[in-house]
Amino acid sequence: MKKRLVSTILIAAMMLSMAACSQPAAPAETTAAAEAETTAAAAETEAPAETEAPAETEAPAETEAAVASAELEDSLVIYTTHPEEMLEVIADKFTEKTGVEVEFINLKGELADRVRSEKDNPQADIMFGGDTAIYKQLQAEGCYAPTTPSWADQVEDGCKDAEGYWYGTYRTPMVLFYNSEVMTAEEAPKDWADLVKPEYKDQIVTRDSLSSSMRSTVVSLIQNITANEGEEAAWNYIQALGENTKNYYNSGSMMFQAVGKGEAAISMAVINDVLKNRDENAMPLEMVIPTSGAVVITDCIAATNNAPHPNAAAAFVDFVGSEECQLMTANDFNRMPVYDSILTQCPEWMQTEFSTLPVDWNEVSANQSAWLQTWETDYLDAEKAVAAE
Repeated sequence: MKKRLVSTILIAAMMLSMAACSQPAAPAETTAAAEAETTAAAAETEAPAETEAPAETEAPAETEAAVASAELEDSLVIYTTHPEEMLEVIADKFTEKTGVEVEFINLKGELADRVRSEKDNPQADIMFGGDTAIYKQLQAEGCYAPTTPSWADQVEDGCKDAEGYWYGTYRTPMVLFYNSEVMTAEEAPKDWADLVKPEYKDQIVTRDSLSSSMRSTVVSLIQNITANEGEEAAWNYIQALGENTKNYYNSGSMMFQAVGKGEAAISMAVINDVLKNRDENAMPLEMVIPTSGAVVITDCIAATNNAPHPNAAAAFVDFVGSEECQLMTANDFNRMPVYDSILTQCPEWMQTEFSTLPVDWNEVSANQSAWLQTWETDYLDAEKAVAAE
């Protein structure tokens, strides 16, 4: 129907053009005289007030949206670590508003390495997920382009780059949890330091080194212990934690199933995943906010430098941090907003104060690569790795 309508319009236009060409041209002096008479008549006759057009008219909202969308590219590619269920909802909403089609590729622990390797020939427009430490690293390497989202001023300084190269999107607390059918609250660990106690031997399961949240937690604990007790104490802790760990999983769902079934009693995860498995999947889980504080990861976003679709990338950054999107991800996916002004409209746990483990993220950024390599090479037991089939 659309093609037929276009063809009909073209034929009509051609007929009108031919008709106009068949008319004899008016002499130049006649045309000039006619125009002069018309101008004089217009000067003598004032148009009625009701027919006067206003000097400026405000474009309807839908027209403004259409113009804005017309300036965007037609597609967008995102490298991410976030769950596909949440990404699909965000992508669909963004496409609905802008017409831009979104493709997202989940890279887990390989996210930063992929963006870094494609620096000179970027294949993605957006890096979405990962903590502030890795964003500081990649910014220094020239991997990002600055953007100016409408919500930038609401984000505190520690959760964004001063020049707009990256922004925090969610605050993600990493906590402990346990199977309440296997262990009582008195028996459960109360803090990160408790995890290395002898009684928890083979009672702990965690994610492996491909998990971005696990990587952030490990380097946070190393930095915190190093600052308070020295680096040797930090690595002694990591070794003891590894000895108490029964298995490392490359799948979050497998890890939760292991605890839910009682194969192990204790684990650690981001708070939204604990709540989901407790409330939606009916697992007998109890959450523990460590006494020294939860590891609060600021999940970030950035547009890649020389992105294939830079306008769409900037628009996506603006959408992800918008009040609409932040409330949607808070209430539908338990992702804590990066700014406080909308917390009263979010789930109750986000409005409750909890302690945060003191972490120097600048120090983490400077040492993260070396620390992770040492952890993976010297302290992770490959025989304890369990992979999803």
